Parts: sequence; C-alpha cells; structure tokens
Amino acid sequence: MNALARSTLPVLNVLGYVVMMFAATLLVPLAFAVAGDDGAQRSFDIALLITVGCGLALMLATRRFRRELQVRDGFLLVTLVWTVLPTFATLPLLLQLPDLSFTDAYFEAMSGLTATGATALSGLDLLPLSINVWRHLMVWIGGMGILVLVVAILPALGVGGAQAFKAELSGPMKETKLTPRIADTAKALYAIYFVLSFACFLAYRLAGMSWSDAFMHMGSTMGLGGFSSHDASFAYWNSPAIEYVAVIFMTLAGFSFLLHFVAWRQRSLLPYWRDSEARAYVFTLIATVLVISVFLFMQSVYPDWETSFRYALFNAVSVATTTGYSNVDYNLWPIFAPLLMLFVAGFATCAGSTGGGIKMIRAVILIKQARREATRVLHPRSINPVCVGSKVIENNVIFAVLAFMLIYGGAIIWLTFLLLLSGLDVTTAFTAIVACVNNTGPGLNQVGPASNFGVLNEFQTWVCTFAMLLGRLELFAVLVLLTPGFWRR
Repeated sequence: MNALARSTLPVLNVLGYVVMMFAATLLVPLAFAVAGDDGAQRSFDIALLITVGCGLALMLATRRFRRELQVRDGFLLVTLVWTVLPTFATLPLLLQLPDLSFTDAYFEAMSGLTATGATALSGLDLLPLSINVWRHLMVWIGGMGILVLVVAILPALGVGGAQAFKAELSGPMKETKLTPRIADTAKALYAIYFVLSFACFLAYRLAGMSWSDAFMHMGSTMGLGGFSSHDASFAYWNSPAIEYVAVIFMTLAGFSFLLHFVAWRQRSLLPYWRDSEARAYVFTLIATVLVISVFLFMQSVYPDWETSFRYALFNAVSVATTTGYSNVDYNLWPIFAPLLMLFVAGFATCAGSTGGGIKMIRAVILIKQARREATRVLHPRSINPVCVGSKVIENNVIFAVLAFMLIYGGAIIWLTFLLLLSGLDVTTAFTAIVACVNNTGPGLNQVGPASNFGVLNEFQTWVCTFAMLLGRLELFAVLVLLTPGFWRR
C-alpha cells in the first residue's frame, strides 16, 4: 500500500463515523413522517438503511488504520464531509420526489448543509411535512458543523480571519490539532447553540407560528440558512411580531459563537462591546437598515416611514447576515437597495458565526491596512501598526487576508463568467454567484426572492453548487487539496 493510501484511509475511517452520526439525524424527520402519516416514511426508512450501511461498511473497511488526525488530515476530512454528506442527504428527496433530478437534489442538500438557503424546489407548501423538516434540519446541522470547522480547522489554514480573532480572544482557538481541548470548546459552543435554538423555537411559537413551523424556522434561522416551508417565505405570515423575532435571532447568530462563549463564561455583556469586530458588525447592520429605510421612503416605494423601516429592517438584516429570508420581493425595489444588501452580505457577519462571506474581521483588517498605506505615503518613516482592539495584527496575517481576498474576488469573477458563458444574463449570473459564494441564498433577477434556482440548467446548477462549497469552506480548505504539495508525503 502506498503512502497516499495510508494517509487517506484514517480520514476515511473518521468519515465513516461521521456518516453514521449523520444517519442518526434522519430519525428526526422519520419521526415526523410516522407521527404525521405524510406518506414519506418509506423514503426515510430506505435512506436511513442506505446511510447506515455505507457508514458502517466504511468504518469496518478502514478500522485497522485508525489514528489521531492531524491538521493536514482535517482539511481533507472537512472537504469530504461537505461533499459526501449531501449525497446521502439527497436520498429522502429523490425517493419522495421522483420528478426531482439528482442535480437539483444535490444542490438542495448542499444548500442546506452549507447553510446557504438557496432552493431549487417550488411548491414548498405542498411538500410532506417530514421533507420540509429535513430541509430545515440540514441547515441547523450545517450550522453545528460550521462551529467545529471554525474551532478545529480554519485556524490552521492561515487565511487571516481566524488568527485575528484568536488574537482578540483568549483561550478557545489556541490549539491547531483535533485535541480534547478543542472537543471541550466545541461542546461549549454546541451548548450555546442549543440554548439559543430552543429560545428561538419558543419565541417563534409565541409570536404566532405553528409548532412545526417554529421548529423548522428555528433551524434555518440559527443556521443562517433561510430555508422556509412556504414559497412566500415570511410574507406567508405577514406578521411584524414574527419578523422581529427573526431579526433578533438572525442578529444573534451573526455574532461569533466564540464571543457568546466568552460572554457566558464571564457572565457579562461587556465582551460584546469590547470586541471591535462585534461593534463593527452591529454598526454595519444599523447603518444598512437606516440607509435602505430612508431610500425606500424617499423613493416612495412604500407610503410611510413605518412600512419602509419594517421591510428594510427585515430584509436588510436577513441578507446581511446571509440568511436569505424575505417578506417582500425586494427584486422589485430600485436596484440600489438589493445590490447594497448583497454587498453587505459579503462581509457583515463575524468570524465564528454560522454566517457566510469574508467575515467582518477581514474587512476591518483591510480597511486598517489601507489607512496605514495612505499614512505611509505621507510619512514614509512612520511606524503605524495595524491594530484590532488592543492587539497588533502581524504582517503575515495581513498578507494572508490580502491573499484570501485575491482568491475570493477571482473565484467570483471566474464563476460568474462560467454562468455568462452558459447563457445567463449578467445580473442573474453575478448575483447568483455572489449569493452562493457568500452562502446568502437568493440573488436577483431570475434567482431573486420570488423565484428560485430551479430555473437554472444542470451546468449552471453545478457551478452554483461548487460556489456554495467553496464559500462555506472559506476557499482555502478546498483549494489546498488541489495543490501538489498537499499530497506529497
């Protein structure tokens, strides 16, 4: 057996365990199918058997190669998890919806597990309850997986955001291997995730949602995924109370869960105020909401300020936090407002949240670096370090952020050109890629909030699927596998 196989088999063994754990999550929608007798029980039974069988076979076939994983193995494992699990997640969809193609089913599963929230399905109100539960549960599971990714894998990639956040906080992100300490930190983050999820579930129910809708939208809110059980999304309820609940929990999920962890450990809200990324995040949300509110009111899109503010608040926070809910077809607004929201979605959420995009910490570093270079032009001999909070950001972190931004911009450009080559118009192509790379969900024009990604052909759908994977794993976690050096012994 060659060295490549020996280094890969331990990763496949862990992947087998992950597949087995993923199989257990199918029990939740299966319970809904049995209790509600919605006709989908057989689909989930078969999906569960196939998933358990494959996971068990993979575990047994590679059991003698078990060993502790190193960070290098983690890169491969993370990419495999986010590409293999959607395959199993498609099974209930394909079995229950015979007219659904594998391409659209895989897109839907990838969208759920990457917490993107872009859907290729229509007629959501008519789907069996258990199928809708499964779609939303995937987003919630994806949010949990993102937390492990942030704690255990991304700090070792050297792409700037994680290291800068590590400099801001003491403790949680110091280790770079999959050690017990990392596991303990992940457990603490999961506890916070569970508590906030339960609070969100109760709040939705008290605001007027049914128990099942509250459960489902809790999953897509805390995962910042934006799936809904209704084609009209939040316009289905037309309820300011429900919308305000969503705004609160979308905002909370956009903070770093590591910061929630520190605030809980210190029993204080001061960590939120002291954290420069969190302050920038809140300021960005407030500024975006106010600008769009004023714009909509001044353009007479809505007749009064209260209505303008309501729609601006909900949709701006939803898009900026990369959730993707809507309570109105903002594709019909003057183009400035939806484009501004998509722009903000590229950086608004914090590192360590379940949101997508480049993360606010990288945007802060880029702005401070630009300011330093402007100062250096006037005062070439000045010493002007880049600081985030009270910490000096090392040059290697700044260079990593710049490299990340180069690849981020290049990925959006090239993937957009692929969609243009396939025949899409420029607005649809560009906003579809931006929405997928940033894990936002809806774009504009043909893939706007009143439509879905089901209008795309197979090639276009696979391009968007890859864009979601690339964005969720923060580019480098996928691209590092394509370098020859990774596969050398």
